Amino acid sequence: MFEKGQLIIYGSTGVCIVDGIGPLDSSPATGDRVYYTLSPFYSKESRIYTPVDNQKIIMRPILTQQEAEDLIREIPQIQELWIVDEKKREKDYKDALAKADCHEMIRVIKTIYPRKQKRLAAGKKVTASDERYFNMAEDFLYKELAISLNMDLEKVESYIRSQVETEEEPA
Repeated sequence: MFEKGQLIIYGSTGVCIVDGIGPLDSSPATGDRVYYTLSPFYSKESRIYTPVDNQKIIMRPILTQQEAEDLIREIPQIQELWIVDEKKREKDYKDALAKADCHEMIRVIKTIYPRKQKRLAAGKKVTASDERYFNMAEDFLYKELAISLNMDLEKVESYIRSQVETEEEPA
């Protein structure tokens, strides 16, 4: 069980703050069921009410600073998605994002990025689905890493690039 004030990942919503834990006052139909009251970190004006025992949506603690640093160092070894059937590519992206896992976000980014570059180099537009899932994966990943690393969101991408390039340089 999470604690009040804790930062967690709530499914595709991303980073949320646990504002409260308890029964919902407004609905007697919920009985003794206990709920989290969550505030999306990057959208403070909205609230989410979800049962503590919700099994349908992934809820997990955000990465610690050490876990975030380890993840960034691991990026060169993380494999792209293995897409066998191009017609199912969008489903593969959707399935990866639904896991609300940073490794999966990196896999999506690493799968789409070279596709984007290849299309742009050929003078073609990036497909709408590639663009949408690429942006969703980056947004989810960067927002969590910004908080874990105590860094401005705008600086996360360049920080990742600098760390990955440092790792790839020969010793």
